[in-house]
Amino acid sequence: MNAVKGATVQTDHSASALKARGGLVSLVGAGPGDPELLTLKAYKRLLTAEVVLYDRLVSDEVLALIGPQAARFYVGKAKSSHSVPQNEINQTLVTWAKQGKRVVRLKGGDPFIFGRGGEELETLVAENVVVEVVPGITAASGCAAYAGIPLTHRDHAQSVRFVTGHLQHGECSLDWQALARPGQTLVFYMGLSNLEAICQALIENGLSPSTPLALIEQGTTQHQRTHIGSLQQLPEAFQQGEVTPPTLLIIGSVVSLHATLSWFEVTAAGAVGFEEGKHHTNQEAGTSG
Repeated sequence: MNAVKGATVQTDHSASALKARGGLVSLVGAGPGDPELLTLKAYKRLLTAEVVLYDRLVSDEVLALIGPQAARFYVGKAKSSHSVPQNEINQTLVTWAKQGKRVVRLKGGDPFIFGRGGEELETLVAENVVVEVVPGITAASGCAAYAGIPLTHRDHAQSVRFVTGHLQHGECSLDWQALARPGQTLVFYMGLSNLEAICQALIENGLSPSTPLALIEQGTTQHQRTHIGSLQQLPEAFQQGEVTPPTLLIIGSVVSLHATLSWFEVTAAGAVGFEEGKHHTNQEAGTSG
């Protein structure tokens, strides 16, 4: 294992070594929800952690994997409501590490994709804390895969863009002309509350109103629902106020493949049946979205 303390490579994670050099902070990606998508390294860090600071989007199934010896602290954030300010989180990580603890900063998805992991890493490096980054499967790739929507496909899209849909002060301050170019897939994180503004801006900048979109609600979990619509015709469930966070927005021609490639929502109940020894047919499992 390589961890960074300035430019020094550290490999000894014994309790005495950690205390001597000031502990270890692991910035760990928890993935998009399904606990079986957790990486092996992430799982090992959860088993041995002494302190875990976790976010709102970390699933209960992943939290259940944390070792019983660990002290847990919820530091989650919701729109316009942060339970703990970011600078306080940063300093808490430093404080625990300098007490010689194995600290896990557990984030939904990947720490470096709209997870503010970069800010935390900057603080830890500046404080000479030994730190490592354990990547996770980001929501874009996990949710798209479970919805049967390939983010790139040579007949549909040659590139993909990950975009934050949490607009500053509610304003559409993105490069909409670049986002409206053809031949690409757009993935908006935290875009549900601004869905109508996003669609309108893309149409105004030249993207066809008939461009398909998908809202993937609670992706990769047993509660996943995929809602299909277009820029001009939003999914009925959204119009009725039935779609809630966490929801990922995918826009582009690749969304049309969901109709034939969807697999998870068709087979999820059957897969559970196999695990429990009581298999159900796909017809019994049903589909949604």
